[in-house]
Amino acid sequence: MAGGPDAPLITTGALVFRDALPDGGALMALDLGTQTIGTAFCDAGWHFATPGKTLKRGKFGADRAVLQALIAERGVRGVVIGLPLNMDGSEGPRAQSSRAYARNLSVIGLPILLWDERWSTASAERDLIGLD
Repeated sequence: MAGGPDAPLITTGALVFRDALPDGGALMALDLGTQTIGTAFCDAGWHFATPGKTLKRGKFGADRAVLQALIAERGVRGVVIGLPLNMDGSEGPRAQSSRAYARNLSVIGLPILLWDERWSTASAERDLIGLD
């Protein structure tokens, strides 16, 4: 968890994030690339996620304005940012960049969850194979 008692929540703990949103609410997920930002949105009950726009990444102020517009449009209550850890759990430059982006984005005042995405591709592939 980051910051003092009045700082926006930035956490890697899913339960801490959930507790920060006791009434649920729509979520926005961000996949931070070097050139683009992928977005996805989850319903208020946290059952269904749908892909959103892929944004061209620019200066942070411009990115923040676009993200804030999407947050307002969709009634987003929390943000999930992919945290690309190395397979051994250590953090490389991309994970450090995601943490820095989360710190910068915290000015929007919403709880932010940094989600360990090491196994997300393998998990999605297993689910698709299971659906045949």
